[in-house]
Amino acid sequence: MDRYTELRSFVLVAEKGSFASAALLEQVTPVVMGRRLDALEGRLGVKLMHRSTRGLHLTDLGERYLEQARQLLKDFDEVEAGISAGRHTVRGHLVVSAPAAFGRRHVAPHGPGFQALHPDIKLSFNLTDSVVDLVREGYDMGIRIGEVTDPNYVAVRLYPNRRVVCGTPAYFATHGTPRSLEDLAAHNCLAFNLQGGQQRGWSFRKDGKPVALRVSGNLDCNDGELLYDWVRQGLGIGWRSTWEIEGELKRGELVTVLDDFALSAYDIQAVYPQQRYLPAKVRHFMDYLKGIYQTEGYWER
Repeated sequence: MDRYTELRSFVLVAEKGSFASAALLEQVTPVVMGRRLDALEGRLGVKLMHRSTRGLHLTDLGERYLEQARQLLKDFDEVEAGISAGRHTVRGHLVVSAPAAFGRRHVAPHGPGFQALHPDIKLSFNLTDSVVDLVREGYDMGIRIGEVTDPNYVAVRLYPNRRVVCGTPAYFATHGTPRSLEDLAAHNCLAFNLQGGQQRGWSFRKDGKPVALRVSGNLDCNDGELLYDWVRQGLGIGWRSTWEIEGELKRGELVTVLDDFALSAYDIQAVYPQQRYLPAKVRHFMDYLKGIYQTEGYWER
């Protein structure tokens, strides 16, 4: 068994917290992952991890080794990326994180087309609305919507996007059109909620300053696609991204309000950890998505 495989398996098990989760990512059995760790510990002659029915716990030496192992894997990938940067062949395992609804509609469906162009690539997608730690959780890149402030990440804009308040013409004909942020209190606002039912506020810009506004309505959920469907049904108004509703806006099925208060940019961005060499697999997949997103008429379909 090669040392790279042992090293990568140890890091995955430590980061995922279980052999089963790490094995799923590697597409092997938990038994295989256990054998890899046994081989690594046997070669080093030290115990890196305590295993019990209650879970996995790194030893003190394991904690020290994990930090060094991550750096070794990163250095290895950067060396390979530097050597292959000028080649056209894209190979390896690309692990991508993306928001749930956006990923289902506009990231993962393009995986087969990318693989058709690059048959030596293996793709794994994790679609979640949680903001993941790309480095700690082992992702090569992520798709984010909105501002990226983490200085440890590089952000590349794939397509412009805004967050707007919208609803059906029939809804506004019945309930009136809000002219100010204060008017939202009189409207049925369909909001995203957090665990326990706490609603996430809507963000605007007023007098040049950011404003977070708590809204209320008779329906809320933690699924963006369901909120999108409710808005289209005329059950209330929503704070949605233009990538999601561009077709409906073009057809007049939805209209926006309070545009003067909308955030100036809430762009669709690809992010990846700061590194000396950008792996070819990341660079090519970003370019591939950007080309699709910038195709005329794509967002209206």
